Amino acid sequence: MNRTASGGGIVRNRKNAGFTLIELMIVVGVVAILASLAYASYAQQIVKSRRATATACLMGQVQYMERYYTSRFTYIGATVPSSGCVTELNDFYTFGSTITASVYTLTATPRGAQAAGDGRCMTLSITDKGIKGRSGPATDVLDCW
Repeated sequence: MNRTASGGGIVRNRKNAGFTLIELMIVVGVVAILASLAYASYAQQIVKSRRATATACLMGQVQYMERYYTSRFTYIGATVPSSGCVTELNDFYTFGSTITASVYTLTATPRGAQAAGDGRCMTLSITDKGIKGRSGPATDVLDCW
């Protein structure tokens, strides 16, 4: 539809039909950046959650070892139970123990996705004296425990 403007020129009315391709590409790019940031944060929280579960499993094993020692006055013969949380974390941690008559060390070593996703806190350990340890570049043991 053509109209004549007061200046004598022709003005065309144009209806906006929607977004241009450039506008759409910008929106898709922004959404992709936000999604990648959200996924990275989510993956980090999953690693922390599994680590917290592994430390809880180790503490449960410590309680078992102390009950065993209380009734027998030795750690020899104690078999660390592979309870539900240990089997639940089977794909992410390998649990181990070193046991003598008067001392023990329990460990949880990350594997698979857990080892790849967390370079700060690798192998977690606890001794019969309650000394908590970790391998990896974390600055403090409490960062991992």
